[in-house]
Amino acid sequence: MGVRLPPMQALRAFEAAAREGSLTRAAEALNVTHGAISHQIKALEADLDVRLTERSGRGIRLTDEGERFASRVRAAFAELTAGVNEITARVNPRLLRVSVVPSFAARWLLPRIGGFLAAYPDVDLDVRSNMSNVDFQRDDADVAIRYGYGDWPNVAAEHLLDDGFFPVCSPRLLAGRHLKHPEDLARFTLLRANDEPWKPWFEAAGLDWPEPSRGPIFNDSSHMLQAAAEGQGIALARRSLLGNDVRNGVLLRLFDIVAPASRKFWLVYPPRMAGTAKLALFRRWLHDEVASDRDAAPQALPRKGRGRPSVAPSRRS
Repeated sequence: MGVRLPPMQALRAFEAAAREGSLTRAAEALNVTHGAISHQIKALEADLDVRLTERSGRGIRLTDEGERFASRVRAAFAELTAGVNEITARVNPRLLRVSVVPSFAARWLLPRIGGFLAAYPDVDLDVRSNMSNVDFQRDDADVAIRYGYGDWPNVAAEHLLDDGFFPVCSPRLLAGRHLKHPEDLARFTLLRANDEPWKPWFEAAGLDWPEPSRGPIFNDSSHMLQAAAEGQGIALARRSLLGNDVRNGVLLRLFDIVAPASRKFWLVYPPRMAGTAKLALFRRWLHDEVASDRDAAPQALPRKGRGRPSVAPSRRS
């Protein structure tokens, strides 16, 4: 009898955990629960009768056997992905699989995707959102829109969009009042998103305030903007994620002060996609949309002067 291979979902869970060094991040990458990842790895270890991972601080690390096995699993997935890409390109050459982070997909790409479909009906888009950067050797993707510094290895990275931060809120939150100075933010709850601190905007506004340590925090910027639209506080918005909310009056931009983002959006693809017609069409459409957004950039509410308090008031969240 041949050797019984472990289930594919268990191998996927182990590979993701090995790559991320964390069960939580592996669960986010695969869009499953933390418990599901843990269960699959334990089942895999039971099937193989070997310990593959062990706890390390707040994450995990691989055992020696785990390191060797992870290397084999990665290579196997790379071969499988290459086979899938090859046969997909032959069976459906019109298909373009796009990987994008959920916030950018929800707030920027999906609301306007109908324009692409109308302009290029011969291209079939398959949009997949994921918190982790796609691995073109492992994942089923042809091209990605990534947020970062453009220094990823073994891929082409073309600059797509700069970004910047400024405060926004629902008109209902102000109830007819106007914020005249940046220090007026001290009277409101400040909504926060992971890895998007308020401190750089405070500095751009001349405020010697520390990073807020209280108030709601979100792991997805689009969720934070939704909370702001519901009047739950003031959000530090990324310009790229506002969509039409300012133009439609759903959100108000409060000041004309912008803190430039150090990271940018990039169009990223593997060497196999270079020169393909469907990528060229998608690239052209993306740049046209970016240029259209630049021409219609929202303006801030008028304000008077700028204060420079050295200490944040105690009521600030």
